[in-house]
Amino acid sequence: MRMLCMFDLPVDTLVERRQYRILRKQLIKNGFVMLQYSVYYRSVPNRSAAKKFETAIRQFLPNHGEVRLISVSEKQFDDMKILVGNKSHQETLVGSKEMVII
Repeated sequence: MRMLCMFDLPVDTLVERRQYRILRKQLIKNGFVMLQYSVYYRSVPNRSAAKKFETAIRQFLPNHGEVRLISVSEKQFDDMKILVGNKSHQETLVGSKEMVII
């Protein structure tokens, strides 16, 4: 399954910009990949693993803004329609494979 993290954070002050950078860096450190601006995703084997990442994300949440998590099956993720633009290079390479050897 795929876990998606979507966020909309204010970046008006220095503190807000710092919290945005911390959230983004921690998502990447936890294996999330940018799908589009403010939408990151990662593969997880099951709901208990997703819960583990939810707990990790809760540790570095900003004070303001919105952060949402959703878990979808591989089939649902693959059925996503791209109305404008193309799949990223990484999406094309990885697809729905659980393990990719580079």
